[in-house]
Amino acid sequence: MTTSTDFRATVLDELIAERSHLVVDGATGTELFARGLPAGDAPERMNLDMADAVQDMHRAYVDAGSDIILTNSFGGTRFRLALHKLDDRVIEVNAAAAGNARAAADASSKRVLVAGSMGPTGELIVPLGELEPAAAADAFAEQAEGLTQGGADVLWIETMSALEEIEAAVEGAKRASDLPITVTLSFDTAGRTMMGITGTQAAQRLTELGVSAIGANCGNNLPETEAALIEIRANTHLPVISKANAGIPEWHGAELSYSGSPDIMGAHAHRMREAGIQIVGGCCGNSPDHVAAIRAVLDGTVPVPDVEVVEAPTRAATDGSPRRNRRRRS
Repeated sequence: MTTSTDFRATVLDELIAERSHLVVDGATGTELFARGLPAGDAPERMNLDMADAVQDMHRAYVDAGSDIILTNSFGGTRFRLALHKLDDRVIEVNAAAAGNARAAADASSKRVLVAGSMGPTGELIVPLGELEPAAAADAFAEQAEGLTQGGADVLWIETMSALEEIEAAVEGAKRASDLPITVTLSFDTAGRTMMGITGTQAAQRLTELGVSAIGANCGNNLPETEAALIEIRANTHLPVISKANAGIPEWHGAELSYSGSPDIMGAHAHRMREAGIQIVGGCCGNSPDHVAAIRAVLDGTVPVPDVEVVEAPTRAATDGSPRRNRRRRS
């Protein structure tokens, strides 16, 4: 794949220069379940059949202070949509997803960017699986085409674990669109992604690929996500994105909730800004209330919450010595 380290100013750079830090939205799945998403169905179908509910979710995040909202298209490749017999409507579904977010963004009195969410295919690329890189790139290109047609400002590749799939996604996105591309990875296991990628490795390779911003989303816990983000920040000149889960998932009977309160996420946002991360939002477990707390802390309209910082687990550094870490969209 062609690589590039050339810097080109994007809408993200322009907005960061104007506002110094940007706030991204929170979780999608839980908000859509609250608005009528049938259990077991594809959230992406709501873009077509329940557009008002999707737009209502986006408006809630805009009202909470988001500068960037992600489209309801995380599972929008042909591979994921095939599970719900929507794989013959990829362009239509993704264009509708971008259009719903666009409607909410354009209704705001301030500029809000629409980021076209592009999640993993759910397949493993050869040699670990059967998916050929070219087929993966074709699927991402198809999705990117739909998101671009619908009015996205940015293509937002997220929750990635393998560099091979990231490379295919970036290749497909570049083939189908001229929009800026961002990539975030999920750091789940001892400060690495499920496929063993460190923050340092991710930052170095993604900077070579010529994307517009790099970061982490979802993840095992806040400490490990923050440690990965600090590694990323140290290894790229690009804007860095934090979109972490709200703490750790906990089962209460049949209900899954997250341990992180709005105050915890507000304190996290402050730490991230102090570490040089310019774009902060939330992934699983983050509601509009969490986003509003992030916004208020970053804007200085409320004091930084005084909350306990959970100590990070230790993991082996690359030289074999122990080291302590610093502190799916649903």
